[in-house]
Parts: sequence; C-alpha cells; structure tokens
Amino acid sequence: MTRRVLSVASECVPLLKTGGLADVVGALPKALAEHGWHMRVLMPAYPGLATRLGKRPKALWQDADLFGGPAKVLGGRVEGLDMLLLDAPHLYDRPGGPYGGPGGDHADNDLRFAALSWAAAEIARNGLADGWTPDVLHAHDWQAGFAPAYLRYGPETAVKTVITVHNIAFQGNTGAERLEALRLPRAQFTAKGLEYYGHLSSLKAALVTADAITTVSPTYARELMRPEFGMGLQGVIGQRANDVSGILNGVDTEVWSPEADPAIHAYSAKKLGAKKTNRAALIDEFGLGYFEGPLAVLVSRLTTQKGIDLIPGALSEFTWRGGALIVLGSGDPVLEAAMRREAELNPTRIAVRIGYDEALSHRMFAGGDAVLVPSRFEPCGLTQMYGLRYGTVPVVAATGGLNDTVIDASPAALAAGVATGIKFAPTDALGLAQALRRLADLYADKRTWARIQRNGMKAPVDWAQSSGQYAALYASLAP
Repeated sequence: MTRRVLSVASECVPLLKTGGLADVVGALPKALAEHGWHMRVLMPAYPGLATRLGKRPKALWQDADLFGGPAKVLGGRVEGLDMLLLDAPHLYDRPGGPYGGPGGDHADNDLRFAALSWAAAEIARNGLADGWTPDVLHAHDWQAGFAPAYLRYGPETAVKTVITVHNIAFQGNTGAERLEALRLPRAQFTAKGLEYYGHLSSLKAALVTADAITTVSPTYARELMRPEFGMGLQGVIGQRANDVSGILNGVDTEVWSPEADPAIHAYSAKKLGAKKTNRAALIDEFGLGYFEGPLAVLVSRLTTQKGIDLIPGALSEFTWRGGALIVLGSGDPVLEAAMRREAELNPTRIAVRIGYDEALSHRMFAGGDAVLVPSRFEPCGLTQMYGLRYGTVPVVAATGGLNDTVIDASPAALAAGVATGIKFAPTDALGLAQALRRLADLYADKRTWARIQRNGMKAPVDWAQSSGQYAALYASLAP
C-alpha cells in the first residue's frame, strides 16, 4: 500500500535553488517512492514558477484570505516530481530571490512563510481537491516551521509531523507582537511552547510541536545538544533527545556522475586517466602556471561558517610546496575581497571566480585533485560527497556531516586501505595548514593517492540507505 507524505519547503530542485536544502527536497520524492511512499512537495509560487507546471495547472486548494490576500495551490509534475505551488501574489510575486530583494530580506518574511506553513497544515488536515491527503507532513527548516504548530494547536488530526533541521543558524525569529497576525494562540506563548527569549521562532515552534525531529547527519544531531552548536536551541533539542534522529543527506548520483557527466571528459574509478585531462583543461581555463603539487578546488559560499577566513593564513606553505587553488563562490564582500587578493598576490597558483556556475562546478570537481571544506560547522554538506564521487579527495573539518562521510587518512585507515580523505581539528588556520601539508605528502605518493581516490569513488553517497531511514521513521509515526 502506498503511503503519502506532504513535504514543505521554501525551495526545491529543479524549480529553485539557493543551497543544499533544495537538492535534498528535490531528491527525496524519487528515493522514497522505492519504499512505497508517495511524496508531494509544497513550495511558494515565486515569479515564473507556475508556468513550469504546464499551460493549465490544476487548482487543488484555495483560500480567499491567506494572510492578506487570495491564494491557491496549483498542482502538476515537473521533471518527475509531484509539485504543489502556493500561488499568493501578495506574498511571493516580488523581484529578487526567495527571501529578499535588492534592499535585503523582505520585512514580512515571517508572514510569507507562515502562510506556506498554514496552507500545508490545512492541506494535511483537510486534503486536496483531488482527494489526496497525507499521512505525514514533513517540514524543512524555519520556513516551514509553523506547520507542525498549526496542526498541533488546531482541530485534532491523525496526520503526524516531522521537522528536519538543515541549518540551525537560521531560526525564523520575529517579534512576540506578531502572535495574532501569525494566527498563533497566545496561550501557547510560554517557555515550553512558542516563546523564545521573549520573541517568536518558527524553528522553535516546530521543535516543540513536531512528532519527530531529524537533522541531516548523526554527528550534527549530537552537536545540536551542545551550546557551541545549538545556537540557543540546544536545551529544546536536548529535552527531546529521544525524538531526534540524524539521517545523512545523499546526492543524486545520476546528476553527479563522472562516468556520464556531459560537462566533463568521462572517467571512472577503474579508469582514472581522463581525470588528468580534466585537470589540464581546468588549469588552462583559469590560466594557472606549471606546478607539481595537488590542485585544490573550493566551491562554496564565502562565509565564516564555511571557514573561508582561514584560507589566507594556510596557503603560503601549500603553494610553496607546489600546490595550487581554484575558488568558485560568492558571499561576504570582505571574504570575496580576501580571495581576490590572494589571487592577485599569486596569480600562477591561485585563481578566483566570484559567483556561481553549475557547469563550472562540475568541471572543477572533475579537474581538481582535492576539494577544501574547512567549515566551522556543517550540518551535512554535499560538497565533500561530490568530491568523493569524482575522486577529488575531500579535505574537511571534523564536524557534522563532514565527520560522518569522510574516513581520515590516518595511519590505521591507510594500513587498512579504507581512507577516503583528510580530516582536521581544531578548525583554525593552523589546523587547515597542517591538513594541506598532509595533502601534499599524500599526493606525492601516487600509489596511495590513487587508492584514496578509488575508495572515495566507491563510497555510498546516494540516497539508498538514508531514504530507507526516512521511510522507517514515517512508518513508525503513521503505521
């Protein structure tokens, strides 16, 4: 028997992506179908998205006054996904990205995503016009955080709820005076309920009302109960420890496939030769000079969370020993400038491209020898998984999902022949510099290096295991 899940998120591949959240939301429906769960994804109809549903998408739910204006949910299929788009022009028909425009974040984001949560709760409770009703509502991050609360505080329902914390640093905080505007009961504004240091947090609302809590890696699930990672919510999560699961993200191994990637010269774990062709092409594309050491790549948001500020202090010995670095990303203007400055000081060894280019990212993973992920915290991370898939050895901080997905090239792991990358701690410039020293040493031993590459390319980074864990969690809630 097919069971049903309503997945609620602010973005989803292939319709819109600003980060890894969209990849996960877009990959889960296909992965869960193999376990007998039918998932529909609800997200806002940002400008232009409704046309992706076809010429005449079906209106499956309507509300004459959804937080200030009429709204409807349009249904259709997009590249194999069953999508539900919340069409509410007064909330989502705006220039810019999903969360803000040229002037910064939208001032009414609390209302915009409360509306998404409200629609999700109403659909879960009453179903859609085509008769579809979910057994489980799966909310993702703060943007869908009020959905479990609306279900819990409304009329009784058998629908169970899950909240997945992709990044606890973003909590959906707003003022307590917004309670009534957000249709939340004042009686629940208590320390054990909606109140959060005198304010409201949609993420906290989900953490106290959802039937189950998941994070995107086992290590991150444990880290979130500690003050240095919990960002003020560690007590809430600790109190619900028995309801918390860490389930690793996966990657789409059809999209990220060195054997079939149209953006690169194809290669495999058995035949690594063409990786050298990709390396040479990447070096030529960025105009680097000759060097004998490893080519490291960095594809990332340029923020302190991602450890980008550590890189300038760790590069001098690496480049002196023959290494080179290519950077693709954007973010903090100060860090963008710092990366540009490194390239200006050493143009034959360091190159920087500010912005994002999907095809280029594939060429970088194919052409790089190693990928740097020096994050201070990383709930799961997909970058290191792309590196593993492409034989581009991850050099990662030992935190969150980075710790769970990379086997450090320790003496024991090398002796056992199981190493897949390099991990370092603590997360500081010295730790990164030492990791880069190890990278140069390992790269110089071609036989060991090839073994590490092949180990990574054989590592399980798809959704097979994780989708089974989600299916088991859903079944435990709605047997």
